[in-house]
Amino acid sequence: MSFQPDDFTVWMELPVTDLDKSIDFYNEVFQTELNKIVDMGPNPVAMFPAKKDGVAGHLYPGTPPAKGTGPTIHLLCPDTLEATMDRLAKAGGEVVSDPIAIPDGRFTYCLDLDGNSIGLFSR
Repeated sequence: MSFQPDDFTVWMELPVTDLDKSIDFYNEVFQTELNKIVDMGPNPVAMFPAKKDGVAGHLYPGTPPAKGTGPTIHLLCPDTLEATMDRLAKAGGEVVSDPIAIPDGRFTYCLDLDGNSIGLFSR
């Protein structure tokens, strides 16, 4: 069996120190509703919205890596990059780069409340 490009990434997880506070942060920044699930395993998780059969992910209570040292998860902005950057900063996150243009759009590097590296991406 060989991997197809669409099959390579299947899941992402971000450890957070305060699940409820982080749910509020991500809901505010991305104008969405993460779903808190308490019976998925040893800990409650908050699921990111995903397309049917699309890449999924969640927040979970855990120990984040040192500020800005973990992998970067890139998330799609619900509107403009600048509006999402503003909401992130107002919600307590940190924008750490100017917008960067790439062929498919623009993105910026940021840190969430726990110092997890996230990229805000806009097409």
